[in-house]
Amino acid sequence: MPDDRRLVYSTDGTLPLPKHTRSTPKPPKTGGLPDDGVIRVGAQKRRGGTVTLIYGLVPNEVATIAAELRRRCGTGGTAKDGVVELQGDKRDAVMAYFGERNRRTKRMGG
Repeated sequence: MPDDRRLVYSTDGTLPLPKHTRSTPKPPKTGGLPDDGVIRVGAQKRRGGTVTLIYGLVPNEVATIAAELRRRCGTGGTAKDGVVELQGDKRDAVMAYFGERNRRTKRMGG
């Protein structure tokens, strides 16, 4: 009768590790949003409330636009990692703000 048992796990370190059979490595996932100059405005539910997110701004204008939008919308918010976050669903006001400045925007989500 043949022996069908095989070693599943060992901690002694004497067995060589198996080599990968894939001939070409997968390219890394880029993730994130495209860098096409379009400002994307979306909303997301967080801890019982809605947050408006604004992506695609030039890094040196994020802080100033965040301050202007907080004043214009009369709400709190922050700017971190190149994204402006405003408390509440302020997508319409943000789209109007960028429309007045002739900036291309796209509404994300529903």
